[in-house]
Amino acid sequence: MLQSIKQMHGSKLGASDGDIGHVKDFYFDDQSWMVRYLVADTGSWLPGRQVLLSPHACGGLHQDGKVLRVNLTLKKIEDSPAIESHKPVSRQHEDEYHRYYGWPAYWLGDGMWGMGGNSILETPPKPLPDKSADANDSQHKNADAHLRSTQAVSGYRVEATDGIVGHVCDFMLDDKSWAIGQLVVKIGHRFTGNEVLIPTGNVDRISYDKSTVFVKLTKEAAGKCSAHHPAPARVEGFTPPDQKNLIKSESVSTK
Repeated sequence: MLQSIKQMHGSKLGASDGDIGHVKDFYFDDQSWMVRYLVADTGSWLPGRQVLLSPHACGGLHQDGKVLRVNLTLKKIEDSPAIESHKPVSRQHEDEYHRYYGWPAYWLGDGMWGMGGNSILETPPKPLPDKSADANDSQHKNADAHLRSTQAVSGYRVEATDGIVGHVCDFMLDDKSWAIGQLVVKIGHRFTGNEVLIPTGNVDRISYDKSTVFVKLTKEAAGKCSAHHPAPARVEGFTPPDQKNLIKSESVSTK
């Protein structure tokens, strides 16, 4: 089932032994449209601190769907690498983060999460100080460029093949696979316009320099996309992806 990411902002987060804070943001891969991390605002527990949480850490929602449970202790989260100095999130920081938690790396194995019980990360050999190091840095930079914040992309213009359509106002997230299936786009006036659902498969590219999402549709076709009627927030049953759903989602989103 698809859920509104905007409606999930502010949802409470609970560790196995106490409250963490609330949902602040989501980081997604703009090629596969998979959400890779939930950003937790730790509030008064760790003042001024935000932490990343992988779908690997998230269990089902309990307490009448009001709290997203995380399968980690408060101490484990407190000792995790901070992200304040790593914005946007770099692949080097992801390496550090996944090693700390022992999570499989989604960027290994054709972009799959790797839902096995053990980490598939190994400490890589240090490159010699020659071209191989430069090549490795280049690969990291290329990988870094595709991890984006839903908060940052919200408000971006949406440009069709023949002009501006509207702007991004929300994302619809699959509660099983963590894949963003649709963009919610407001067309017409920013305050009084209608909202339509544009499948992410129709996105051609995202320009961060121009703050624009380019879609492979005409303005007329975009305007005829399914209307979006916001529903009351529903977070019950939001669980990590199983491998079967993930493979299906990845294969569809990358076509």
